[in-house]
Amino acid sequence: MTTLYYSHPDFLFHETGKGHPECPDRLRNITSALEAPEFSDLIRMLAPLGTEQQIRLIHPLFHIEGILAAIPKQGEYYLDHDTVLSSGSKEAAFRAVGAVCDAIDNVLTGKANNAFCAVRPPGHHAEPDLAMGFCLFNNVAIAAEYARRHYHLERIAIVDFDVHHGNGTQAAFYNQPNVLYASSHEMPNYPGTGYPTEIGVGNIVNVPLTAGDSGIEFRKKYTSIILPALRNFKPELLLVSAGFDAHKDDPLSSIKLIEDDFRWLTQELMHIADRYCHGRIISTLEGGYNLEALATSVAVHVETLMGN
Repeated sequence: MTTLYYSHPDFLFHETGKGHPECPDRLRNITSALEAPEFSDLIRMLAPLGTEQQIRLIHPLFHIEGILAAIPKQGEYYLDHDTVLSSGSKEAAFRAVGAVCDAIDNVLTGKANNAFCAVRPPGHHAEPDLAMGFCLFNNVAIAAEYARRHYHLERIAIVDFDVHHGNGTQAAFYNQPNVLYASSHEMPNYPGTGYPTEIGVGNIVNVPLTAGDSGIEFRKKYTSIILPALRNFKPELLLVSAGFDAHKDDPLSSIKLIEDDFRWLTQELMHIADRYCHGRIISTLEGGYNLEALATSVAVHVETLMGN
């Protein structure tokens, strides 16, 4: 099993200010965890700079230009109360896009089985014309559209297990029957979307979780709703918005998952990918704000992707 791991030092220079949960230490802790001996076979890739053309697959030019114009030369600039720009935000955001698109190229040409992109800023809240929820550009949505346009795939599935609903990804594909978006998320919680009645053209599957839900409820809902939807859809590529903030120790949620729940779900998604996608999975980091829980959860996720 060949697993690629994308990251870059530039991700650390997207500064969000003291006390902000989406901080550079998230990646520092992940990097430290993945230095353990069991990750010696992980192929480490420096995320390339993405291009404006790639970003425009999802976001209109005015959105991109607005963000770039707002980037400060020093200090932080708030697009809203929790979405922050700093002098290093352009390079970080463009490398996040570059990572997922390069992963598409390598996985779809058979150079690797799967990939995990440890990027920041995250992306799944970014709507086509609106940055929000820590997110500037929607990395996973761009990856899906890049794969669809460049490799002519007819069925791409996105599974989002971040504890917050990926409103941006849903908005990008709400009327696109060739992209299945399936999300589990706590409700009520930010951003207030993700009701089961939001079904797009039959390609949107929203599975709300309730505060206090543990791995038992989480696994039941995947087993009864999301995994069957994936099997019915028969994707040619599986993309994952991997948010680890449903962990029991995360400060931004009330769901009670543990590391073994993330291992279980990763295994189940790999079974789906093996059956329908030639094993092709590309996972990209979204949330996860308890530094220790994030690092151990990512380690379990990546170790499972590696086939260990």
